[in-house]
Amino acid sequence: MKKHWEGNFLYYFGGIILSLFLCAGLIHMISEGSGTEHQTSVDHVQKTEQDAAQKEQKQKSGEQQTVIRVLLKTDGYADEVHPNVSVLAKGGLVLEGKNRKQEATEGETVTIAPDDPLFEGGSVWVKPAKEGDPITISSLNRGYGTPSYRGKLELFSTAQGIAVVNELPLEEYLYAVVPSEMPASYEEEALKAQAVCARSYACCHMEGQAYPEYRANVDDSTAYQVYGNSAEQEKTIAAVDSTRGEKLTYNGNVVKAYYFSTSCGKTTSVEAWGTKVTDANSYLKGIKVEEDGVCYEKDLPWFAWNCDIPVETISNLFGLNTGQDVGTISKIEITKRGAGDVALEMKVTGTKGSAVIRTENKIRSALGGSGYEIHKQDGTAAASAKLFPSAFFTVEKKGESFHFEGGGYGHGIGMSQNGANEMAKKGKDYKTILGMFYNGVEITAD
Repeated sequence: MKKHWEGNFLYYFGGIILSLFLCAGLIHMISEGSGTEHQTSVDHVQKTEQDAAQKEQKQKSGEQQTVIRVLLKTDGYADEVHPNVSVLAKGGLVLEGKNRKQEATEGETVTIAPDDPLFEGGSVWVKPAKEGDPITISSLNRGYGTPSYRGKLELFSTAQGIAVVNELPLEEYLYAVVPSEMPASYEEEALKAQAVCARSYACCHMEGQAYPEYRANVDDSTAYQVYGNSAEQEKTIAAVDSTRGEKLTYNGNVVKAYYFSTSCGKTTSVEAWGTKVTDANSYLKGIKVEEDGVCYEKDLPWFAWNCDIPVETISNLFGLNTGQDVGTISKIEITKRGAGDVALEMKVTGTKGSAVIRTENKIRSALGGSGYEIHKQDGTAAASAKLFPSAFFTVEKKGESFHFEGGGYGHGIGMSQNGANEMAKKGKDYKTILGMFYNGVEITAD
């Protein structure tokens, strides 16, 4: 019996050892499989994060491709071309023509004349050597001094001088438009409203070219939107960034969101410009800029004004401004008014005949010029300018002068900027502000 047990012992012991090895192998395989599953999960998460980051980067890259080209006019926005152009950048510049290339060291000023060899074969690109550096044009003056521009410049040599085009991303363009069109000290919500208006207006003009010979969409003057006349400010940059991509649309189309300085408590329609009111432009309608019957701007200096213009002065100005000699003016009548009681048609009668002036801009131009003062409701006075303050006025002859009672400053179409600021002071957000000034619009984002 003992011998039999001893014989089987080795057999059983070997089986146990083999079983232990098999169990250990199985446990290892299960453990390894579990680890692989965990690693696959980690890899999946990492891949998802990487894909999201790449998508975001692509979106940013796409945004950067949305560029606007701005023709930079001379001092005082007087001319389209410059006699010469002087440029510099903190980190240096690269100037490249079709056949030649030139580099400038850090802070070095380069002056380019129309006959510069760089222009051989075509235009000249001016780019910062260090990406992101602004380019300063030291030969140019703007409201805040010597201006600097984001992006890059393209120079064109012409028989009259050099045309300068600033090419840059749309959002960065707005950084220098908003403070040039609305004081950075204004309320945050008013600045946001201005940013959306400026973006909408720019997008409409980016569909075409105001200066096809230079492939420029707009210029930097009041003919489009003032750009770069005031320095960028943190508040205005924040207003642009917080509304990034947002535009005003009407019936699915981005609109030209016109705006002006100050209302007289009312706005008007595009009929003031001699444009027929249609379904496409009816978002610009005359409204009352008020709440519960109280005008938002009632206490502002330009809300109401008056002036007395001597007969001799107004007779001379009218002839100079219109090219029509009616002699000594004896009578001025507003023969047609539009929404908000804006003057649409003005008849002027003098010793040599009469003339009819139509549209608010031509009426304001006919009455503009030097030689008299405008008295604002706060008791201050302003010298007369090229354009009459607004076309919201009445007129009557008093002795040897014509007496005007008016209100507001600007064309009166779209958003009153000071009205927007007063609304913001009363807690209105930018969407509410825009919704009041532009009838039936929607705010859409890219």
